[in-house]
Amino acid sequence: MIIAVVQTKGGVGKTTLTVNLAVERVIRAKRDVLLVDADEQGTASDFSALRAEKLGQTGYSAIQLSGNAVRNQVQALKSKFDDIFIDTGGRDTQALRAALTVADIALVPFQPRSFDVWTLDKVASLIGEAKSFNQSLRAFALLNCADSSGPDNIAAAVSLSEHPEIAFLNSPLGRRKAFPNANSIGLSVLEASPADKKACSELTRLADRLAKLS
Repeated sequence: MIIAVVQTKGGVGKTTLTVNLAVERVIRAKRDVLLVDADEQGTASDFSALRAEKLGQTGYSAIQLSGNAVRNQVQALKSKFDDIFIDTGGRDTQALRAALTVADIALVPFQPRSFDVWTLDKVASLIGEAKSFNQSLRAFALLNCADSSGPDNIAAAVSLSEHPEIAFLNSPLGRRKAFPNANSIGLSVLEASPADKKACSELTRLADRLAKLS
């Protein structure tokens, strides 16, 4: 399965989401995973380098690609891996568009804030264009960095669930320090100690739901 994590707005936690899902597939599902860093900032690559330094190996394969190379290289490599995760940049780029042409699933994270949810139509337009080239593409929105309580989560979920182009995946990840704390040392929340049980539960629930979509 090829999952592209996409958004046209930065700061919604795309890279954190991507690397945690990639590591989860390795350590829980024992899958052979390729992590593609298609973000010009290269944060996923930095995470992989830190992880290799800390653990001696990443546990997955990692490459950094840009532009149309995302489409070309992923097509060439997809038969060699069980799962491919593509981390794209936080704006409309050639690499993001290329990722959508080869992905099975576009995972679109939103924080429960007006400025984030307002990007829904723009992302949906890109996905609609990509479906003319990739008819098997399915798109799912989810809440990332969700509040622990309050009305914003509910309001955002309602907005996201009403769009015809992107289905709403009701499997939120909370705004938890465990995610950046683990990432800063090259680990997923599933590997950090002491474990944040809520963060781990949210991640595994999302990963299991994605696996059932394959």
